[in-house]
Amino acid sequence: MASKDNNYTLIGMPGAGKSTIGVLLAKALGCEFIDTDLVIQQREGKLLKEIIADEGNEGFKKIEEEVNASIEACGAVIAPGGSAIYSEKAMEHFREIGEVVYLKLSFQSVKKRLGDLNARGVVLEQDQTLHDLYCERVPLYEKYADVIVELDGLDIGSSLEKVLENL
Repeated sequence: MASKDNNYTLIGMPGAGKSTIGVLLAKALGCEFIDTDLVIQQREGKLLKEIIADEGNEGFKKIEEEVNASIEACGAVIAPGGSAIYSEKAMEHFREIGEVVYLKLSFQSVKKRLGDLNARGVVLEQDQTLHDLYCERVPLYEKYADVIVELDGLDIGSSLEKVLENL
């Protein structure tokens, strides 16, 4: 099912493999790879964790939405940050320019894969746990996904194969 601009946007929790699988998927499909977190860092001239520290969660989400909603690509694999799904504007844009693929992991897998959340630039509200964040985001990932790929227990190679089978 080829989409309008033949783009695939990978969504999912931090640690789901959006960037890692995204790069491999782009190579396998012979297309460009866009990591929107890197686009944000280049635009702002700071690391994500510095932007969050300087602008706060809301300020960061506003910058993230502006960047995500303005991504122009044709034949690309796009990997936005895990919090992209808080922006309806950005998610509708990703759906307009291609297919949205949710890389789904159980909470246990996410917890195992993630190290220090602050070092990763994960947007957490005060007193919010990783489990709270997971429970808050999963329904949003499912809402915006055109395709859901379960990756529990799979290594990177097997994850890539499974994503390719589902496109």
